[in-house]
Amino acid sequence: MTLPKSRRFDSPEQEAYLGLWRTYDRLRELEDALFAEWEITNQQYNVLRLLEAGHPAAVPTQAVLRKLVTRAPDATRMLDRLAERKFLRRVRSAEDRRAYHLGITDAGIALLKRIAAPLRKCHAEQLGHLSAAQLKALTELLHAARAPHEPDDSPWK
Repeated sequence: MTLPKSRRFDSPEQEAYLGLWRTYDRLRELEDALFAEWEITNQQYNVLRLLEAGHPAAVPTQAVLRKLVTRAPDATRMLDRLAERKFLRRVRSAEDRRAYHLGITDAGIALLKRIAAPLRKCHAEQLGHLSAAQLKALTELLHAARAPHEPDDSPWK
């Protein structure tokens, strides 16, 4: 059975939203395949990248989680997996014994270095067909679309 080709949307907003969702799905498929080679998720990669930016200092867990590209509903398990694989270390906070700071390990830095070139190639495959002007315009439109929905303290604002 073939679905009809007509695209009917309830509103221009719905059409744009579904277009974003479909685009995300198509682009994420390429990235998921890349990260699967290293047995990590895109969100785990994002954590390691944020920790590398703060290296050598350990960063409060909540500060890292606030900067993630996507929300992490099961953050503890995600961080546990990275710690089990020795990609990050947890340091108990001196100010609050219930809180932890996170730091990237040498193994985590090495993993990021191995992923860097293949990830650049993946991003080129995802969006390299767009011109620099198109990429800039797309980035600006995406920022405008999410701006009213970002928390005041968002690094993405």
